[in-house]
Amino acid sequence: MKQLTIAKAINAGLSRAMAENPKVMLMGEDIGSLGGVYRVTEGLKDRYGAHRVLDTPLGEAGIVGTAVGLAQRGYRPVCEIQFDGFTFPAFNQITTQLAKIHARSDGNLTVPVTIRIPYGGVIGSVEHHSESPEALFAHTAGLRILAPSNAQDAYWMSQQAIACNDPVIIFEPKRRYWLKGEVDEERPTGDAFSAAVVREGQEATIVAWGPLVPVALAAAEAAREDGRSVEVIDLRSLSPIDFDKVTASVRKTGRLIIAHEAPTFGGLGGELAARVTERAFYSLEAPVLRVGAFHMPYPPAAVEDHYVPDLDRVLEALDRSFAY
Repeated sequence: MKQLTIAKAINAGLSRAMAENPKVMLMGEDIGSLGGVYRVTEGLKDRYGAHRVLDTPLGEAGIVGTAVGLAQRGYRPVCEIQFDGFTFPAFNQITTQLAKIHARSDGNLTVPVTIRIPYGGVIGSVEHHSESPEALFAHTAGLRILAPSNAQDAYWMSQQAIACNDPVIIFEPKRRYWLKGEVDEERPTGDAFSAAVVREGQEATIVAWGPLVPVALAAAEAAREDGRSVEVIDLRSLSPIDFDKVTASVRKTGRLIIAHEAPTFGGLGGELAARVTERAFYSLEAPVLRVGAFHMPYPPAAVEDHYVPDLDRVLEALDRSFAY
């Protein structure tokens, strides 16, 4: 076991993948000598050379477009998008090319491209640096999407994404990059594309992912002090979604709160709520409730704490659920 931050765990996962497969290469703005804005790739250029850790021009469309070509020539490129809000210049390449080549070629072509996107807010930054755009990509068939919330998952998900023959987007919770946790480098945490029950409970279920998982766990602990038993599920994979694990939990607890940092309107919480209602309607003791950001552009840093869901808002949703 090692104690690593999420950022260091991703670095270690990338390094292991590069050591095991010479076709794995990293691409992105300032990821080489600088190690990226968050120093996630620090030291990898020195270890593996500039031909495998490429500093690219500031052009996300070019980064992803080049990766598509490299993948079809046998490489496994890993692209870093510097900030979540900078993903959109490459939206066309991701959603109309990368996601569709396998189906378009009747299964004859694979594009094993991994795209790493630091996402989410509460870092005191400016516009376009704190977005949570996961729903835009989850709506596009042909993409797999992961969202680690801890160092162990960050380490193994990085490697499982690179090994996958489908294109994978990893949304990395940038405000949690410095969160430490134990990493077992010999024992994977199971299938990356499945959910995990990270706290067992009997009376309500909270589903969260990425940066909101620690908030959900804190809410469950606060509820315990009030005599309530709350289960917490880390969704982990946003496409595909492990509906079976979520449904099984709700059939047990009878209540569901979904918490995510993205705006509630049009967010993935709506899809989860609809599926669970379809599958477990007669088990529900209360409506499925969602906790998310407001339907507005991400605000200035001075007021972002009022925009992003926090412990109080999750607990308020729990109170409303138990009031039914």
